Amino acid sequence: MELLRDVFGNARRGEKIFIYTLRNDNGITIKITNYGGIITTVKTPDKDGNKTNIVLGFQSLDDYLTDAYIENGPFFGCLVGRYANRIAKGKFAIEGKEYTLPINNGENSLHGGITGFDKVIWVPKKIEKPDMVGVELKYRSVHMEEGFPGHVDLTVTYTLNHKNELHVDYKAVTDRETIINLTNHSYFNLTGNKENIFGHSLQLNAKTKTVNDASLIPTGDIEEVAGTPFDFTSPMTIGSRIGELAEGYDCNFILNNPKGKLVKAAILSEESTGRTVEVSTTEPGIQLYTGYWIPEMEGKNGEKFGSYAGVALETQHYPDSPNHPEFPTTSLKPGEVFKSKTVYKFGVK
Repeated sequence: MELLRDVFGNARRGEKIFIYTLRNDNGITIKITNYGGIITTVKTPDKDGNKTNIVLGFQSLDDYLTDAYIENGPFFGCLVGRYANRIAKGKFAIEGKEYTLPINNGENSLHGGITGFDKVIWVPKKIEKPDMVGVELKYRSVHMEEGFPGHVDLTVTYTLNHKNELHVDYKAVTDRETIINLTNHSYFNLTGNKENIFGHSLQLNAKTKTVNDASLIPTGDIEEVAGTPFDFTSPMTIGSRIGELAEGYDCNFILNNPKGKLVKAAILSEESTGRTVEVSTTEPGIQLYTGYWIPEMEGKNGEKFGSYAGVALETQHYPDSPNHPEFPTTSLKPGEVFKSKTVYKFGVK
């Protein structure tokens, strides 16, 4: 196991930003920065032993700080909060008191607002143990930051082990009742971004999904996926039915995990490379987003991105849950501890 820390650059106000390299003995290399908690790199071997980066990201901090990147908001590899996904019209209430969030996605609030956790600087700390290496990230989100109530203290740990598993553990406490929904927004492309993700095979452990309105806000209805383009209960290539959807997939699948156990949620694979990613989580849902709105972008080191360059498998609570009491709750109260875990296991067929 190996853990390295290097300077990644300076943020817009001059703060020094670090990047951590996690490496195990099986050829897995992961790079994480404390700016936005971003996973910039997941380098894994293919069936022939060739290693390449299988997540969308930049090798330069400057690329994450450009106006073009920030305004288009693809959220490459970052931590998302306080509330991942959408809240209808940017409004929710706690005990009758209404709170208003920034509107940044049509008429709705998305991924924590204008300056969500993807753009803040987390306090990092190395994790070095005989069987794992990683980085602990801490951040205090102050009362009414982006419109959310309560001072919230957050800890997110990324750890890589010898089993080729990246564990992402989330923890949060608050001093007044608030809402919370955290995820990591990595996009995978198992070809190393040589091709789009249409040829990737996906299996989801979900027989139902939430029904969205035209602005991707849940109506409150739940529907079976059987017989629809959303049926991934058996492995299907992403591109096989994506043409039936105007903007590809961007929907919440229900994992039937009411007790919050660690359950297998998804298996992503790609035949030409043999690479696989298994996703397990304690969360009740997983958002499948196939990246239709990824902008045409080029990084200073030659990275190129655009529509369908990657697929995001966002483990989280349902969109707009604060306005749907029938959904699993996203409430966090003083004295409670929010905990969540997601595990990405990298392999080769």
